[in-house]
Amino acid sequence: MEYVVYILYSSSHQKTYVGFTSDLIARFHSHSKYSNKGWTVHFRPWIVIHVEFFDSKKAAMYREKELKTGKGREFIKTLIQKLG
Repeated sequence: MEYVVYILYSSSHQKTYVGFTSDLIARFHSHSKYSNKGWTVHFRPWIVIHVEFFDSKKAAMYREKELKTGKGREFIKTLIQKLG
């Protein structure tokens, strides 16, 4: 099974969300359309600005945590600057 670490960005609210999943398409639809509860519903619409693929859940979880650190937030900030 393959795992994906992803970064979502809401330009209308200047918010980011970092997560991991084994089904990116379904998870993205959950954040963007289907779910009616949770943090991400308040900041729609979302776009995917970055994805990374991993062979193990452990590696994906590690990378997700890494992206939530100060160094990870700087990386995300750079990605957002390139968007615009």
